[in-house]
Amino acid sequence: MRGMWSSVLTLWLIGGAISTSEITLPLSVKFGHGLVTFSEETNGVFYTISEEDKPTIRSTFVTDESSWAKSDQEYSVTDCTTDEEACLIFVVNDVTLVLTREVSSRVGYTHASLNATSDNTTVGTCLELVDGVDWFGGPEQWTQIWPVQNDQWNYTAYYTKEDDAVAIAEPYWVSSEGTYLYANPATSLFIDQNHLHDGFLCLYAQNVSPYRARNYTSLEYWIGRYDDPKTAHEAAVEKFFTKPTDIPDEQMIALPIWSTWARYKVNVNDSIVREYAQEILDNGFNHSQVEIDDYWETCYGSLTFNTSDSKFPDIKNLTDDLHDLGFRVTLWIHPFINVECDEWYAIAESAGYFVKDESGNMLTTWWRGENASLIDFTNEDAVTWFSARLTALKESAGIDSFKFDAGEASWAPEPAVLTGNVEESPGILTYQYTRAVAAFGTAIEVRTGWQTQDLPIFVRMLDKETSWTIDNGLPTLITTLLAMNLAGYGFVLPDMVGGNGYINSSSTLTEYPSKELFIRWLQANTFMPSIQYSFVPWDYDNETVEICRTYTDLHEEYAPTIIEAMNALVANGTPVNPPVWWLDPKNSEAFNISDEYLLGEVILVAPVIEEGAVTRDIFLPSGTWRDASYSPYQTYEGPTWIYNYPAPLEILPYFVEASYWEELGKDTTSETTSDGFTLSFSPTVLCASVILALTTKLFN
Repeated sequence: MRGMWSSVLTLWLIGGAISTSEITLPLSVKFGHGLVTFSEETNGVFYTISEEDKPTIRSTFVTDESSWAKSDQEYSVTDCTTDEEACLIFVVNDVTLVLTREVSSRVGYTHASLNATSDNTTVGTCLELVDGVDWFGGPEQWTQIWPVQNDQWNYTAYYTKEDDAVAIAEPYWVSSEGTYLYANPATSLFIDQNHLHDGFLCLYAQNVSPYRARNYTSLEYWIGRYDDPKTAHEAAVEKFFTKPTDIPDEQMIALPIWSTWARYKVNVNDSIVREYAQEILDNGFNHSQVEIDDYWETCYGSLTFNTSDSKFPDIKNLTDDLHDLGFRVTLWIHPFINVECDEWYAIAESAGYFVKDESGNMLTTWWRGENASLIDFTNEDAVTWFSARLTALKESAGIDSFKFDAGEASWAPEPAVLTGNVEESPGILTYQYTRAVAAFGTAIEVRTGWQTQDLPIFVRMLDKETSWTIDNGLPTLITTLLAMNLAGYGFVLPDMVGGNGYINSSSTLTEYPSKELFIRWLQANTFMPSIQYSFVPWDYDNETVEICRTYTDLHEEYAPTIIEAMNALVANGTPVNPPVWWLDPKNSEAFNISDEYLLGEVILVAPVIEEGAVTRDIFLPSGTWRDASYSPYQTYEGPTWIYNYPAPLEILPYFVEASYWEELGKDTTSETTSDGFTLSFSPTVLCASVILALTTKLFN
């Protein structure tokens, strides 16, 4: 709908207001370089922002049914334009919509503020998801599809929460047409998509739990319009996101983390950790650290090692020995204290260190406690107490750093009474938690974030399932990476290679990934910011060990490139791992690529994520690309497709931008292909490898 203008009553306002009796809808009003058209719908006012040569933005602002059920709606429009800013005020009953935008440019954003004078009114805006337009962004989630216009959300609070794995909930979306939508996060925000209104992404403000009451209802949002999604995203980053102040620990970037969790679950102790570390060394794998996960405490929240003979009788002796072997040692930490952890629970309760709801209740549940309470990280005294205990533990036990779990606002009793601006509740709990634990240095990891893109720490993906499906399995390793990067969180720590191996959420039982899934998972992970093992290659066979060593070493080889990309994020907000369309932002084919990703702007990665597949089709965006997987390192001119690219189990297809290839000192001789290409060269080794892979699949 580019350049389309609505054929309705058009009034050109030059200051002043039209009295209520004169207003009927539909109505078009001059706004900057275009028009805003208002029309009445069954549950709100539909408005369209039209401007020549720009995508038409079709939105609705709505109120709750009781407010809209009045027989006579009263409208007024005021033109508040100045020399610098186009401005309109539209009033219907007790709801006011204010639209503003700069008049100096045909690109930029429209700022909208939707306000109701009472706190029991629901107001919202709905952005039409037009056919042929792809959308990206939104929250981290369990079923992470890409692009997201066909997603469905059934009127749910938009904040960090365990439900649906929403650990990142930045209210930001961008379209293939170059339109972005961003909402003020300090809002009692709800989302509904393709549910109440099919074909619309709707944001609502409603002052109900998990949000606290206010004496008004307000929704503030921005709609930006630019030439393409890359330009729009760059503009949104400059306006709304804070850039990181530094990058995470470089050792965690280059060398793998080894966690006890997936392989051992809670069955961890001194001897198991020692055996695990020795196995890593014996099989010739490098390491940044070994991480002792759940279950090491005397009780959950004590921050005290269980020193029984069956657990950790001398933790300092263990960490000293691990240090002598060259390992750093990190420790799993959570923000809860279970009621049965009597001594520490009583101290925190009496001091007022727990989050309470409006009724004074401080009890909550989490995956390791039916009766527990959550430390209030908006309470400075509680943070000081928690941090001092962690510091003492770190020093006495010889721990180098921490893996911080949970932190989503939904773990608090709701609606939570928190310190600070009520408009920022409950998101401020995640904000203050991540900032408090970030004080322990750049070698920590968290799993959640809310307005914390500036922190120089890894943000871990939520636990992945050991599966091949989009239901939180291997494909979502890529789509979650892309979603987190687009939300401004580029220091992504992918979940453990092969997933968590859960069996009915058991904390003691483990389902191992198949050999194929384990290897393909590692390959998909290779050019992401860090590798995290728990399951180990030598649990399979020698071939698995050799393939995994190859890609673990390849990750280390390209660690300087990862660090370059991270420094670009620090400098200008560029995603560390952008989507393919980042290099081809007007190519419609690029928008639907959900199984490839970039490292910076110089490496394209096309992993095999389909069970049993030994070939795949690959899209290359604009640019000159060198095939880095096979000699003679064929050159391709993008945009183009490579069909049926051979990728037996030992092959990860990846391509390096040609000038960067030369900068790396790689082989510079090859033939160039520019059209859609079916790989047809057949070196003996390649043919034998593919035939062997297919034969193995057949007989298995």
